[in-house]
Amino acid sequence: MSKTKKIILSALLLATTIVLSRFLSINTALFSIGFSFVPVVLAGIWLGPKYAGIISGLADVIGALLFPFGAFFIGYTISAIAKGIIYGLVLYKNGEEYSDKSLIIRLIIASTLVVVLVQFLMNSLWIYITTDKAFLAILTTRITAEAIMIPVQIVTMFIIIKALKPITKKYLFDQE
Repeated sequence: MSKTKKIILSALLLATTIVLSRFLSINTALFSIGFSFVPVVLAGIWLGPKYAGIISGLADVIGALLFPFGAFFIGYTISAIAKGIIYGLVLYKNGEEYSDKSLIIRLIIASTLVVVLVQFLMNSLWIYITTDKAFLAILTTRITAEAIMIPVQIVTMFIIIKALKPITKKYLFDQE
């Protein structure tokens, strides 16, 4: 993929992430429900860990500056960057295709790592730091919502990746 395509795709995925996270998601003090993970996962698959981390981090900073939900806290930006890097490390294959079985296994690994390490542990720590609530109470409240997100992410991403396969081959990786 050319550098120009990478920059254009990054900008589109960045804008999509901001819109999905700030306008089309449900955000509470303890958790967020939405599909802002979709463009970050696609960035990880198509562009790799570096781009996915940058896109996810920039989306958090820009979204917090332009459309804030509360006070800005750098911990959530660190979580966003970590999320993009994890998706990129597990899912990036530089334009090559996965078999359905391989894709599902990688999606399970990536989603589980992101939900457990980033969403559940890191973000729970940031909530504890910013709200001064009991850490174990935060964990127990968040565990169910985060556990539900793993299969939702896997199924959603599998369907989207399969649907975008012809477009990806034709326009991103110049194959027909």
